[in-house]
Amino acid sequence: MSDVNTGGGRQTDKWLEPGKTNIQVIYVLYLAGFAFAFTPLIGIVMAHINAGKATGWVATHYTWVIRTFWIGLLYSVISLVLALLLVGFLLMLATAIWFVVRCVIGLMAASREEPIRNPDSWLI
Repeated sequence: MSDVNTGGGRQTDKWLEPGKTNIQVIYVLYLAGFAFAFTPLIGIVMAHINAGKATGWVATHYTWVIRTFWIGLLYSVISLVLALLLVGFLLMLATAIWFVVRCVIGLMAASREEPIRNPDSWLI
Protein backbone atom coordinates (compact mmCIF):
# COMPACT_ATOMS: atom_id res chain seq x y z
CA MET A 1 0.00 0.00 0.00
CA SER A 2 2.56 2.56 -0.99
CA ASP A 3 1.77 5.77 -2.79
CA VAL A 4 3.77 5.44 -6.00
CA ASN A 5 4.22 8.56 -8.09
CA THR A 6 5.38 7.82 -11.63
CA GLY A 7 5.22 11.45 -12.79
CA GLY A 8 8.72 12.37 -11.61
CA GLY A 9 7.57 15.01 -9.11
CA ARG A 10 5.12 15.41 -6.34
CA GLN A 11 1.49 15.63 -7.41
CA THR A 12 1.11 18.81 -5.35
CA ASP A 13 3.70 20.59 -7.53
CA LYS A 14 1.37 20.50 -10.55
CA TRP A 15 0.18 24.05 -9.87
CA LEU A 16 3.74 25.33 -10.40
CA GLU A 17 4.00 23.92 -13.93
CA PRO A 18 2.62 25.74 -16.97
CA GLY A 19 -0.98 24.77 -17.55
CA LYS A 20 -4.57 25.28 -16.52
CA THR A 21 -4.01 25.02 -12.76
CA ASN A 22 -1.04 27.40 -12.80
CA ILE A 23 -2.84 30.06 -14.80
CA GLN A 24 -5.86 29.85 -12.48
CA VAL A 25 -3.56 30.30 -9.46
CA ILE A 26 -2.09 33.41 -11.10
CA TYR A 27 -5.55 34.91 -11.68
CA VAL A 28 -6.50 34.22 -8.06
CA LEU A 29 -3.23 35.78 -6.83
CA TYR A 30 -4.03 38.89 -8.88
CA LEU A 31 -7.51 39.15 -7.38
CA ALA A 32 -6.15 38.52 -3.88
CA GLY A 33 -4.04 41.63 -4.41
CA PHE A 34 -7.02 43.73 -3.36
CA ALA A 35 -6.62 42.26 0.13
CA PHE A 36 -2.90 41.44 0.19
CA ALA A 37 -0.77 43.82 -1.86
CA PHE A 38 2.12 41.41 -2.47
CA THR A 39 0.19 38.56 -4.14
CA PRO A 40 0.13 40.08 -7.65
CA LEU A 41 3.94 40.24 -7.48
CA ILE A 42 4.03 36.49 -6.86
CA GLY A 43 1.62 36.01 -9.75
CA ILE A 44 3.66 38.07 -12.23
CA VAL A 45 6.84 36.18 -11.31
CA MET A 46 5.04 32.86 -11.86
CA ALA A 47 3.66 34.12 -15.17
CA HIS A 48 7.05 35.25 -16.47
CA ILE A 49 8.70 31.98 -15.41
CA ASN A 50 6.11 29.83 -17.18
CA ALA A 51 5.27 31.99 -20.19
CA GLY A 52 8.05 30.61 -22.38
CA LYS A 53 7.18 27.01 -21.54
CA ALA A 54 3.45 27.22 -22.34
CA THR A 55 1.88 26.00 -25.56
CA GLY A 56 -1.55 26.02 -27.11
CA TRP A 57 -4.43 27.85 -25.48
CA VAL A 58 -2.50 28.33 -22.22
CA ALA A 59 0.11 30.51 -23.94
CA THR A 60 -2.55 33.12 -24.71
CA HIS A 61 -3.41 33.27 -21.01
CA TYR A 62 0.18 33.95 -20.02
CA THR A 63 0.33 36.83 -22.50
CA TRP A 64 -2.98 38.11 -21.09
CA VAL A 65 -1.94 37.96 -17.41
CA ILE A 66 1.45 39.51 -18.04
CA ARG A 67 -0.12 42.37 -19.98
CA THR A 68 -2.86 42.73 -17.36
CA PHE A 69 -0.26 43.24 -14.64
CA TRP A 70 1.96 45.72 -16.49
CA ILE A 71 -0.86 47.71 -18.10
CA GLY A 72 -2.69 47.77 -14.75
CA LEU A 73 0.46 49.09 -13.09
CA LEU A 74 0.76 51.79 -15.76
CA TYR A 75 -2.91 52.78 -15.32
CA SER A 76 -2.43 52.86 -11.54
CA VAL A 77 0.60 55.15 -11.74
CA ILE A 78 -1.24 57.49 -14.11
CA SER A 79 -4.21 57.48 -11.72
CA LEU A 80 -1.99 58.34 -8.77
CA VAL A 81 -0.43 61.25 -10.63
CA LEU A 82 -3.85 62.52 -11.71
CA ALA A 83 -5.17 62.14 -8.16
CA LEU A 84 -3.55 65.52 -7.52
CA LEU A 85 -6.18 66.91 -9.89
CA LEU A 86 -8.91 64.82 -8.21
CA VAL A 87 -9.82 63.08 -11.47
CA GLY A 88 -7.37 60.30 -10.62
CA PHE A 89 -9.67 58.85 -7.99
CA LEU A 90 -12.23 58.00 -10.68
CA LEU A 91 -9.48 56.53 -12.82
CA MET A 92 -8.34 54.37 -9.86
CA LEU A 93 -11.84 52.95 -9.62
CA ALA A 94 -11.96 52.38 -13.38
CA THR A 95 -8.56 50.65 -13.25
CA ALA A 96 -9.70 48.36 -10.44
CA ILE A 97 -12.84 47.41 -12.37
CA TRP A 98 -10.80 46.85 -15.55
CA PHE A 99 -8.37 44.62 -13.63
CA VAL A 100 -11.13 42.51 -12.05
CA VAL A 101 -12.97 42.11 -15.35
CA ARG A 102 -9.82 40.92 -17.13
CA CYS A 103 -9.14 38.40 -14.35
CA VAL A 104 -12.71 37.09 -14.41
CA ILE A 105 -12.65 36.79 -18.22
CA GLY A 106 -9.38 34.87 -17.95
CA LEU A 107 -10.63 32.59 -15.18
CA MET A 108 -13.78 31.76 -17.11
CA ALA A 109 -11.85 31.01 -20.30
CA ALA A 110 -9.27 28.92 -18.41
CA SER A 111 -11.97 26.86 -16.71
CA ARG A 112 -13.38 26.05 -20.16
CA GLU A 113 -9.83 25.50 -21.51
CA GLU A 114 -10.35 28.16 -24.16
CA PRO A 115 -7.76 30.65 -25.42
CA ILE A 116 -8.03 34.37 -24.87
CA ARG A 117 -9.32 35.77 -28.16
CA ASN A 118 -7.14 38.90 -28.22
CA PRO A 119 -4.38 38.52 -25.62
CA ASP A 120 -2.55 41.66 -26.82
CA SER A 121 -5.50 43.95 -26.14
CA TRP A 122 -5.17 46.98 -23.90
CA LEU A 123 -8.87 46.90 -23.07
CA ILE A 124 -11.06 43.88 -22.43
